[in-house]
Amino acid sequence: MAWLPRTLETTLHRVLRTFPALVVTGPRQSGKTSLLRRIGRSTHAFVSLEDTDRRQLAAADPRRFLRDHPPPLIVDEIQYAPDLLSYIKTAIDQDRKPGRWLMSGSQPFAVMRGVTQSLAGRVAVLELLLLSCNEAAGSPHGDWTIGDLLARLQESEGHLRRIRGHQAPNLANWLVRGGYPEPRANRSIDHRQWCASYVRTYVERDVRTLLRVGDLNDFERFLRLCAARTGQILNLSDLARETGISVPTARSWLSVLEASYTVFLLQPYFRNIGKRLIKAPKLYFIDTALATYLTGLDEERTALRGPTAGALVETAIVGGWRKAFVHRGETPRMYYWRTRDGLEIDLLIEHAGQLHPIEIKATSTVTPGHAASLLRWLAEMGDRTRRGVVFADIPAPVSLHERVQAVPWHWI
Repeated sequence: MAWLPRTLETTLHRVLRTFPALVVTGPRQSGKTSLLRRIGRSTHAFVSLEDTDRRQLAAADPRRFLRDHPPPLIVDEIQYAPDLLSYIKTAIDQDRKPGRWLMSGSQPFAVMRGVTQSLAGRVAVLELLLLSCNEAAGSPHGDWTIGDLLARLQESEGHLRRIRGHQAPNLANWLVRGGYPEPRANRSIDHRQWCASYVRTYVERDVRTLLRVGDLNDFERFLRLCAARTGQILNLSDLARETGISVPTARSWLSVLEASYTVFLLQPYFRNIGKRLIKAPKLYFIDTALATYLTGLDEERTALRGPTAGALVETAIVGGWRKAFVHRGETPRMYYWRTRDGLEIDLLIEHAGQLHPIEIKATSTVTPGHAASLLRWLAEMGDRTRRGVVFADIPAPVSLHERVQAVPWHWI
């Protein structure tokens, strides 16, 4: 498979100039191993703890393991030998030269527990999520900051047409194939079979590791019900009732899906307006390919039809902005806004003291009416907010109002 440059590469090179150790976490099959091997290809040896013999040696005799595998070293899947981290700490304290230890891990609970206990102050922790549209197109824009990305959305319509005039990827194709590197880069792969294998091999394995689930059929039903709710406000009581489990069990299972990078939660934005705000988070699948597979909408001709189309497109856009933050080493300052009197904004990005309101539409035909919620928001919020943006399935930007413009869905 051809290498697709990642935005995180730029961040990694910057971090490795100062930290003696680096841990990259993220979903399985997101490309962590390939990225670390690329970063350290001419300087670091490589060892994977998925290899049973090496994992057993690391657990039984960590000093010998490190003697056999001295730094500079890449340790893949460090969560399989968390006790090794305390010995790496000792090695770091003896030589704090930057960039000697590169590690990956796919279960953040296990990885972070060991990092917190052993390597605090010595390690940088970054996340590699799935491919963004720009990465899939071979243009990761690693030198662009979040501020750069947001500033470009404030440019005039004509200027945006000049600087971002490349051909739009197919939205329906993106929804069903998603951003996992393997099915995205290799079009000959059957994406349904790939997703089925991913769920069986990784999601269920992580479930068994992190949580004792008595009936995997119940968990699979829970997973499918979550997929059907992507882009919606989370109601744990309804989710538990439809699955046939208790609310505490549903909460526990949801935490496992978060820990295994299957879903993430978007919190509401709070301003001091009392009880008008709905306080539950919104639930999103980390990738639309898994969501469309689990809901049976895994054909391009059906993905953009029916009542779930808007939620799937919203999942893609919100997930795209999350990647933009995480791959630049920044904490996502992202929210949604919804009040009981009907005002709803799909996504709010807070940056440099300003709020950037975003609406997301599955339509290919935008009209001034699509700016209505944004105009209400702008009138209410005043000077602290920037111009509103509508993301839609359009080939080029369109001005909807002097303070609102629509842009192509992939402009993140």
